[in-house]
Amino acid sequence: MTELLSPKTRIFVAGHRGLVGSAILRHLGEAGFHEVLTADRATCDLSHQSSVESWMSSHRPEVVLLAAGKVGGIYANDHYPAEFLYENTMIHANVIHASWQFGVRRLLYLGSSCIYPKACPQPIREEYLLTGPLEPTNAPYALAKISGIKMCDSYRRQYGCDFFSAMPTNLYGPCDNFDLQTSHVLPALIRKFHEAKTQGQAEVEVWGTGTVRREFLHVDDLAGACLFLLKNFRGTGHINVGTGEDLTIQELAESVRDVVYPEARLKWNTEMPEGAPRKLLDVSKIQELGWRHSIELKDGLRSAYQWFLNHVAEPAA
Repeated sequence: MTELLSPKTRIFVAGHRGLVGSAILRHLGEAGFHEVLTADRATCDLSHQSSVESWMSSHRPEVVLLAAGKVGGIYANDHYPAEFLYENTMIHANVIHASWQFGVRRLLYLGSSCIYPKACPQPIREEYLLTGPLEPTNAPYALAKISGIKMCDSYRRQYGCDFFSAMPTNLYGPCDNFDLQTSHVLPALIRKFHEAKTQGQAEVEVWGTGTVRREFLHVDDLAGACLFLLKNFRGTGHINVGTGEDLTIQELAESVRDVVYPEARLKWNTEMPEGAPRKLLDVSKIQELGWRHSIELKDGLRSAYQWFLNHVAEPAA
């Protein structure tokens, strides 16, 4: 893979403005890649086949990192299932098909740990895919991501394409979505505690019971893993990417509180959904290849909050 990933390799990062894509873009720049291609929606609408085919025909990338997609937390997935299923399916279908049409030599498709069954044995191994029912609140999104994995597998089997998939755990970091209606739990907690601090509120509401467990990976670690996998992964199918460590939502909320607003009290709203009881990835496959995460959660939380303060929070009056 050395020739394929020389500094002059034409690498297309699809979804470069999102949480994952922006981190991949930073990482590629720091690693010395000079021919990194991006396209905003006005230039190439990934949900429209003709737009994708036209752009790919003109730019001819050699490698594609497919990080584009519609993402959100429990509320957004539960309220907009049609959009999550349609948009994500169209994006990966168009990009993967056009990558085959125009001779892309290697493609890495990024999915999500929500592809696995709700009642999966823990930790979750790659072979547990499609062994049971999905978590209902995000099943349409998960189905779209599963179809992306199977599309990569199918193009590899039928056409010999070097396409594969990586399944990251819950992500956080710079360029995250902090909108309380559409965000995931960690950025939502950062915003809730910050707003409670600025408004002088003593309590912060947290959804659920606090007992469910989640694993969190800093997006800069994922970006590093993507480049590592492009260089080192030779397998078929998909591979998990995570820390191999999890904590309860109560422990997460307390950790965010300690960084943002230590004086706050937690108020649990047990009427709200909280998803699967546990989602811990088995990351032995990627660790055996030689990759491990480097950013611990306590350090990542501090940097994520600082990014929020610099880019999202309203300036102090």
